[in-house]
Amino acid sequence: MFDPVQLRTFLAVAQTLSFTQAAHRLGLRQSTVSQQVRRLEAAAGRQLFARDTHGVELTEDGEAMLGFARTILEANERAASWFAGTRLRGRLRFGASEDFVLTRLPELLEGFRRDHPEVDLELTVELSGILHQRLGQLDLVLAKRSAERPQGRLVWRDKLVWIGGERLRIDPDRPLPLIVFPPPALTRARALEVLERHGRPWRIACTSGSLNGLVAAARAGLGVMAHTRGLIPPGLVRVPERAGLPDLGPVDFVLLHGERGGRDAAGAQAAEALAAAILASGDRLQRPLGG
Repeated sequence: MFDPVQLRTFLAVAQTLSFTQAAHRLGLRQSTVSQQVRRLEAAAGRQLFARDTHGVELTEDGEAMLGFARTILEANERAASWFAGTRLRGRLRFGASEDFVLTRLPELLEGFRRDHPEVDLELTVELSGILHQRLGQLDLVLAKRSAERPQGRLVWRDKLVWIGGERLRIDPDRPLPLIVFPPPALTRARALEVLERHGRPWRIACTSGSLNGLVAAARAGLGVMAHTRGLIPPGLVRVPERAGLPDLGPVDFVLLHGERGGRDAAGAQAAEALAAAILASGDRLQRPLGG
């Protein structure tokens, strides 16, 4: 039988690909995180992570353990909730970034509503930058971390990459055609800042506040877009390195709690329950639908 504490620690490392970040999320020492992962690997009789000076990656057995760990922990949470006899209720205002339109977030929310039918869940889908601005009107936000608001519980860390249609060809002698969200989109700001810093000319080929709109433009071959590596929509691919586009750097997806404090204890409890569900199942959100 696998220890739920060790499984929860394993999930935190798998989602952040960092023992340090996992320790920060769980409120543990890094040495404790490493010890719990070693014990889980001993119990499984397999190596779950490949570690080197460049970082941490899941092994094939680690990928398999990811699904098992999530299932075991979800069943454990449902059992604990059932026998505790407590039912969450109240209004929960949840904001999610446009990045999750084509992911399995709807499945996660469906499961939450099934487990907590007396919670009135209100969903707002917006750009990360706008969600940061509206944090006072929401109870919980899942969005990219911004430089202006560096706090938040890390759900997972990834890289921003350039993507486009499979037949797209980039002319190095012409301005780079960009497909972007409107301001204050964080990916837009990062892409423009990186291109300016590297002296790469650019032009806006398409602007849309909808991820579906950007994807349609990219599939039509209008240009390239900056996007999270783990969330590349079907029909689009990474722009090859030979195109010479500058590196866009890392991106963190975080959970931020709203600012209404103790005014609504029921809403705060519901927000914490949804946050726990997202942290436990964050790896699902890294797999786009159809991908």
